[in-house]
Amino acid sequence: MTVAPRGHSGSVRIHVDAARQLRFDDGTPVTAASGVAPLGDGWLIAQDDSVIAAWRRHGGVTPVRVLPAVEGHDTFSEAAGTKHLKPDLEVACPAEVDGEPAVLLLGSGSSPRRMRGVLVRLVDGVPVVAAAELGPLYARVADRLGLPMDSVNLEGASRHGDTIRWFNRGNLMAGVRSASVDVPLEGLVAAVLGRGEAGEVTVERPLEYELGQVEGVGLAVTDAIALPDGRVLLSAAAEDTPNAVDDGPVVATAIALLDGERVLAVAPIPEVDGHVHKVEGLALRGVEGGTIRLLAVVDDDDTARPSAELDLRVELDQSGLEQSTSGIAR
Repeated sequence: MTVAPRGHSGSVRIHVDAARQLRFDDGTPVTAASGVAPLGDGWLIAQDDSVIAAWRRHGGVTPVRVLPAVEGHDTFSEAAGTKHLKPDLEVACPAEVDGEPAVLLLGSGSSPRRMRGVLVRLVDGVPVVAAAELGPLYARVADRLGLPMDSVNLEGASRHGDTIRWFNRGNLMAGVRSASVDVPLEGLVAAVLGRGEAGEVTVERPLEYELGQVEGVGLAVTDAIALPDGRVLLSAAAEDTPNAVDDGPVVATAIALLDGERVLAVAPIPEVDGHVHKVEGLALRGVEGGTIRLLAVVDDDDTARPSAELDLRVELDQSGLEQSTSGIAR
C-alpha cells in the first residue's frame, strides 16, 4: 500500500496479533461493529445497523438495547429496505456521568435520523441507558467545519481529558477532507441527559487532515483514540464511494499517527487471510514504550458476515517522531 500524506516523518508498523469473530451468546452474529469503548469488566461495541449494542466480556457477548425500535425494527439493511431508518451509531467513546464511568455513543449525522446521542453506564452492574436527539449540535458542527449537512459523517472520537475530539470522515471524491472539532465532554453529556441544550454545546477548533490515497482512493478517518502523551491514532479506510451514505469497495485500511493537525506517519493494517478488514472502532489496551496495543472492531458492510475484532500492535519508531504535544487538547 502506498500513501502520500504531506509532511509526515518517522514510521509506524502495524501487526495483527489475533482475529476473532464476534457473536452473541445465542450464536447470532454481531454485525457492522462501528465503535468500541470500555464498560465495566468488558467492552461495549456499537453496531451501526442496529439499536442493540454488544457487551463483550470474558466468556460471552450479551446484547444491550441502546435505543427503542424504529418503526418496529431493531436491525436495518439495504436488502430489507430499512437502511434509511437506522440510527447509525458510529462513535463509542469513554465518558463520565456524575463522576462514574460511562460510554458515549453518537450517530454519524449523515441524515436527520442519525443525530442521536446515547450514554450507557452501569448501576449495580446493570447497563442503564439515556438517549437524546442532538440535531442542533450536528448543525453547529457542520457550520464550524464549513460543510453542508449532506457532507456530515461523524465516525470517530477521541477523549482528551474534559474534551471530546469528534472526527468527520470526509470523502476526497466529493472534495471533503477528514476533519475534526472539539466539544466539551460535560456539555455533551448534559445534552444527552436532558440537563442542557444541544444547540448550546460549544464547538471549537476545527482541524483538517490529509491522510493520503491508495490506488486513487482517499483514506478517510473511521475512528480515533488519544495516547497518553496527547497524540492521536486514527484508523482510516480507503472506501470507493461518492457520498456519506452509500457503501463502496474498501481498497485498504490504515493507522495514522497525529500531533494536532500534523500527520506524522501512516501505515497499512495488514490483511487477514487475504481480506481487507474495515476497522471502524479503536480502543486502547496498553502502552509500553513505543508499542501500543489496541482492540479494533470491524464493519465489513456485509450482514451475512459476523464482525471481527482484532488485536492490533502498533510499533512507533521513536527516533523519527517528534514528541511535541503542543496544540493537543487535554
